[in-house]
Amino acid sequence: MNPEVFAPIQWLQETMRQTDFITLNGKVEKIIGLTIESAGPEVFLGEVCVIKNLNGERILCEVVGFKDNRIILMPLEDFEGVSLGCPVAGTKRTLDVGVGDDMLSRVFDGIGQPIDGKPFFPKGYVSLNNSPPNPLVRARIKESLPVGVRAIDAFTTLGRGQRIGIFSGSGVGKSTTMGMIARNTRADVNVIGLIGERGREVREFLERDLGEEGLRRSAVVVSTSDQPALMRVKALYTSTSIAEYFRDRGLNVMLMVDSLTRWSMAQRELGLAIGEPPTTRGYPPSVFAGLPKVLERAGNSDKGSITGIYTVLVEGDDFNEPISDTVRGIVDGHIILSRKLAEGNHFPAIDVLASISRLMPEVADKEHLKASRALKDLISTYYAAKDLIDVGAYKDGSDIKIDQAKKYISTINGFLQQEVADKAIFEETVNRLKKILQTIQS
Repeated sequence: MNPEVFAPIQWLQETMRQTDFITLNGKVEKIIGLTIESAGPEVFLGEVCVIKNLNGERILCEVVGFKDNRIILMPLEDFEGVSLGCPVAGTKRTLDVGVGDDMLSRVFDGIGQPIDGKPFFPKGYVSLNNSPPNPLVRARIKESLPVGVRAIDAFTTLGRGQRIGIFSGSGVGKSTTMGMIARNTRADVNVIGLIGERGREVREFLERDLGEEGLRRSAVVVSTSDQPALMRVKALYTSTSIAEYFRDRGLNVMLMVDSLTRWSMAQRELGLAIGEPPTTRGYPPSVFAGLPKVLERAGNSDKGSITGIYTVLVEGDDFNEPISDTVRGIVDGHIILSRKLAEGNHFPAIDVLASISRLMPEVADKEHLKASRALKDLISTYYAAKDLIDVGAYKDGSDIKIDQAKKYISTINGFLQQEVADKAIFEETVNRLKKILQTIQS
């Protein structure tokens, strides 16, 4: 018998197996703080559910746990109007994000929906919870990635595919430094995640710090501080998934996230709300488990690269607080912004002595490394003797090294300082660094 006769029947059978002819709804039974408890429907962990409130509006939620035969839901948006008995329907889907070539120069919310008022037609969808590349497939980091900031390119040179943290207290210049990097980097594409930002600062960052030039090759994900904790948490995964999409197309991507601290605070809200025990500084275990899982997704693959720059808002200028300490142990280096330098009108306020790139010896040439280490040594010498110099207790000629440091510290600081609008060319930066050392040694 001709098998083509049975083809329509097989298609019908397959369609019937995959189709739910009866939709079984659950209902809201309890609302406590950030969580909604529902009796039914049959769902799985991470599934997106829809609650219809008293006004007939549909509110997206995610299944975050189960307790006493009830489903624990966390809303992705404001859930005003939800009351006991409101119907809850499962979607049999997890969150994913639409992707496409026209994502550049666009602004999206924490789950990838455009918020700039322009239409967006995705070419496909990618999961928010991808796995990191196989460690044996990752290409080694051997090429430098200039970022156009002299203090970074000269003393903490980044490698293509490296992950590095920018650590500082509030108001020391993290966002401005990120804007400079986004405009000046040689990466093909920028993906920028603004997590827990003040609503007022978003437009300022886009127009002032990022500018038209930076936005033209950037996709920006925004989740402001007033949005639900789950939306702020998802913003980090959305940013990373978008970066992975461009990396899989063979591009070199710069992923910038501001900040991991606010992401951790949002994750803490979620963890405590669903009953996780608080540990260090009140952070539940999910925070410390989630950080390496998402940060490992950046880096090189066999197709392209993601260079990750993550800011950490240091609480009380304590660089050893739990989030800073955890992130520093995961990433491949750290850049420290100093409040003391910022107060002295030194911008960018990068403390080159406290900053380090673990990949710099792999991507910088020997002369560059030699000059960088020599000038760091001179800066260290000056600051060790600064108190004596300032009070006039040091006599010139007492120590040749201190004499050199005192003589050339202004030249070195002039090299390290940079106007926001200035773009430092990497080759010029390295040549200037070497010439300073030659002048000192001559």
